[in-house]
Amino acid sequence: METQAMRAVVVGAVGSTAVLVEELAAAAGWVLPLVVTLPPELHKRHSDLVDLSPLAAHAGALLATAARTNDPETLLLVRAAKPDYVFVVGWSQLCSSDFLGIAAKGSIGYHPAPLPRLRGRAAIPWTILLDEPISASSLFWIGAGTDDGDILAQQYFHVARDETAQGLYDKHMDALRTMLRGLLPRLAAGEQPRTAQDERYATWATRRTAADGAIDWRQSAVAIDRLVRAVGRPYPGAFTRLGDRRITVWSSRLAAGSERHHALPGQIVSRQGMVLTVQTGEGLLDLVEWEIEGRLPPLHAILEG
Repeated sequence: METQAMRAVVVGAVGSTAVLVEELAAAAGWVLPLVVTLPPELHKRHSDLVDLSPLAAHAGALLATAARTNDPETLLLVRAAKPDYVFVVGWSQLCSSDFLGIAAKGSIGYHPAPLPRLRGRAAIPWTILLDEPISASSLFWIGAGTDDGDILAQQYFHVARDETAQGLYDKHMDALRTMLRGLLPRLAAGEQPRTAQDERYATWATRRTAADGAIDWRQSAVAIDRLVRAVGRPYPGAFTRLGDRRITVWSSRLAAGSERHHALPGQIVSRQGMVLTVQTGEGLLDLVEWEIEGRLPPLHAILEG
């Protein structure tokens, strides 16, 4: 007797959502009738937003937009798709009990952190800012709390000492794809893996905004370099100012020779081509990739934090 395919609904708007849609479209035993994403006027909510329309079309799914997970219109839309599973991946909104009650077999979330560690927001930047040596991608059963549901799958990997946001983001996408290729056949076969999170190890990460990328030149070169790596692409980037002009810093590196320079924090002590060497509170920092409108900063100019 032929097994009936599992029906999935996907809610999300970013790179991890795209990976999920691609894997569901390719997985045996699954159909994807509906993908819910953000309307155009809310695209600025996510700096890593992805246009899901071609992927949804390839999967044979209706692409619908919703501003909020728990609005009555959204609930009706998801309910009409009659899902066995709802995947809420890349969405950053909590789900009400009414929403969670729609899926016949359960709702599944994804978090780019080794749950129960770093529950909450901005897990990728926080991983770098905290100098975490190891991270993990986590798929979990969504419950009433924040990222605290039982784990379905988890894949660990090392974080490089010079890791960037983009490099870490890519590692998470690879891990998510690998987990889905192992998990989707198991769910389609009726399995529901479940491991409770250990609350003794739980930590929470707060929301970050573009303003949190402001450079404080009184900090050490090591700390500023870590900030640049944590908030670079696909996020808005670190920044400083020269007068009323903003300088966005995309990449940096530690520089030698601090004992040879006597300068104020934020002062440009050297310019070799497009590389600016800046005095910090402790050590020198090379700004390797950066953007500014108008003329280039002059030598010995003081950048403002």
